[in-house]
Amino acid sequence: MFIQYFSKILIWFSNRTGKESLAQRIVNLSNPVSDFRIFLRFYGLLPLIQWMIHIEHHPPKSSLLLHIERIQNFIMILYYPFEHIWWLAYHKVISISDERMNKIGIWSCRFWAAYVILQFSHLAIEWKLYKIRSRDIIKKVDGDEDDIRKEKRVIKKTRERIIRDTFINIGYLPLTVHWSIENSTFPDIGVGIFGTLAAFYQLVGAWKSANE
Repeated sequence: MFIQYFSKILIWFSNRTGKESLAQRIVNLSNPVSDFRIFLRFYGLLPLIQWMIHIEHHPPKSSLLLHIERIQNFIMILYYPFEHIWWLAYHKVISISDERMNKIGIWSCRFWAAYVILQFSHLAIEWKLYKIRSRDIIKKVDGDEDDIRKEKRVIKKTRERIIRDTFINIGYLPLTVHWSIENSTFPDIGVGIFGTLAAFYQLVGAWKSANE
C-alpha cells in the first residue's frame, strides 16, 4: 500500500522536475502493485464473514458500537463483489461495457466511503470508552499494583491504536470521496499524500503488533 501511494508523490515530483522517463518507470512499478492489492482482496469476504460471526458471539461493550459494526459489515458485503466485478471487467475477464464498469467501480467506492464515514463514529465512541476507562483506573487506589500497571499499559495501547486508526481514516476519507464522484477533480498528488498518510500509520500499527 505504501508503495502504491507514495509512488504517486514521486511521479508528481519527477514530472515537475522534468524527469518524465523516471516518472514512467515508477508508474510501471506502481500499477502492478495496485493491481495485486486488489487481487488479494478477492478472499476478503471470508474473513469478513468470520468477523461478523465473531462480533455476534463477542459483542463490544457498547451496543452502539455493535450496531455500527453490523452496518459496516453489511456495507463491505456489498463493496467486495462490486470491486471484484469492476476488476474482472477492467482486465477483460468478463464482458461489460466501459460505462457500466465505471458505474460499478464508483459504487464500490461509495460503499467504501460509507464505511469510512461510519468509522469516525466508531472511533469517537471508542475514544469515549477509553476516557472512561482511564478515569476509572486513576480512581482505583486498592488492588494489585501489577494488575493496575498491566491495565494502564493496555489503556495506553488502546489510546495509541485509536489515534493511529483516526489518522488512517483521515487518509482514506478524501480518497473514497474522490473515487465515489464521477469526473472528480481531486489531484493525483492529493491521492498520493492522503494515501501515504494512511499507509504510514498502517505500517506503524503492523510494526507495533509484530513487536508485542
